[in-house]
Amino acid sequence: MTRNIIVFDTTLRDGEQVPGAKLNMQQKIELAAQLKRLQVDIIEAGFPASSAGDFKAVQEIARTVGDSVSITALARAVKSDIDAVYESVKLAQNPFIHIVLGTSNIHVEKKFSRSKETVMQMGVDAVKYAKTLLPEVQYSTEDASRSDFEYLWSTIEAVVKAGATIINVPDTVGYAVPEEFGHLIYRINDRLKNLNDKVILSVHCHNDLGLATANTLAAIKNGAQKIEVTINGLGERAGNASLEEVVMAMKVRENYYQCATNINTKELLRTSRLVTHLTGLDVQVNKAITGENAFAHSSGIHQDGLLKDKNVYEIMSPEDVGGESMELILTARSGRHAFRNAVEKIGFNVQDGEEFEKLFAKFLALADAKKEVYDHDVFYLVTNHRTIDTSNSQLFELASFQVVTNDLHPTATVTLSKGSEHSTSSAVGDGPIDALYSAIKHVADIDVQLKDYKISSLSRGKEAIGRVSIRIEVDGKTYSGRASDTDIIKASAIAFLNGINAAVLDQH
Repeated sequence: MTRNIIVFDTTLRDGEQVPGAKLNMQQKIELAAQLKRLQVDIIEAGFPASSAGDFKAVQEIARTVGDSVSITALARAVKSDIDAVYESVKLAQNPFIHIVLGTSNIHVEKKFSRSKETVMQMGVDAVKYAKTLLPEVQYSTEDASRSDFEYLWSTIEAVVKAGATIINVPDTVGYAVPEEFGHLIYRINDRLKNLNDKVILSVHCHNDLGLATANTLAAIKNGAQKIEVTINGLGERAGNASLEEVVMAMKVRENYYQCATNINTKELLRTSRLVTHLTGLDVQVNKAITGENAFAHSSGIHQDGLLKDKNVYEIMSPEDVGGESMELILTARSGRHAFRNAVEKIGFNVQDGEEFEKLFAKFLALADAKKEVYDHDVFYLVTNHRTIDTSNSQLFELASFQVVTNDLHPTATVTLSKGSEHSTSSAVGDGPIDALYSAIKHVADIDVQLKDYKISSLSRGKEAIGRVSIRIEVDGKTYSGRASDTDIIKASAIAFLNGINAAVLDQH
């Protein structure tokens, strides 16, 4: 009998902890809406006690997508954190509170400097309090894979008796190996069934040894009912278990795992691309499932086999994960109906009215500049339109720029607007981008260090849109910026400004 595995996506919480991957509220809501289309069961929307901005973002996600997706957020085992989670997720139809507390000796002794009994009681008290607010409470035994088993089990037993309805077993530092972790889950599952067979057993694996997907699958094979994963495997250090890898492994090897999920796998590639666009963090080209070369075959032997029968060298097709073998090419002569179809085909809902007309006007401007518009172009046109907020008077906008490059003195002149104010500055640099960024820094009057600069093409053709991603450091913190345009100098300027604006928003 096929078991249904609950998919808990923590891209908006654990995934966002990657340096420079912090998203603003509009971006978080855009990603949450796509996770809803992907049909994840649960979205962990953030850590509301960490900041007022994160609290508001979790609250808005609960309000906008919580009608069909369960929403949760993270809390430490303290009353104020639990209150923040409750207040931020309570608008969702199926909210629950997620509490985390360490169980390994190193966490208990070094992190908390308390006795094991005291730490366990902290967890019990936290669960009892959370149960007075919501009926569903998840308890995560942080660093479970390095914990003494009997103490780990005693903690699980105590919090279940206190009312926890989900027990999550994290491999917090990516220490586990599949056979060992699978055995751990088997032992816990066996005891948990006897203690309370209604409690859900969950796992959360990190990728420090490159084993997060393997450990998650081993846990599923040994009785785990729920998995905590992220899109593109984002997460602290080497990241988390990748949603797309775990889900497709279960789908392709269903006869072995005897498990399935509710995930709409045709949305996987779109979701991966959106996360890449929003965070500025590219996936490696040979990454499983969503990498650019995941379905590419260059070997002559492979190509010959594929031409005879795709099954010779493909265990799944690009269409299974949302790849398209055919795409409609739009031009400036394409009407509203064709454009609407293209937008809806890539997974976005558009309504008639002022918003659609603004989007269509941007499409016509792009089509005039680019001549032929492809799916990639439409995707980035829509995501840029939906995630750029120009209403905040604290943020900088690019009003105009001029760059002159040569092998002697590359120069740039930039005018930025901030609310109703306009400021202009010029600078000389080692090259056109250096001059451009020096002028922007002078106008913005912010000490910015450029850490990384990348440019890539979004689609085919000599008039392809260029995507620029940058990473900057301001006051020791890392921020990302990205922008797309047929003019790569303009895209470079806007990407740099977007990074600066992220820092401005973080400081207010």
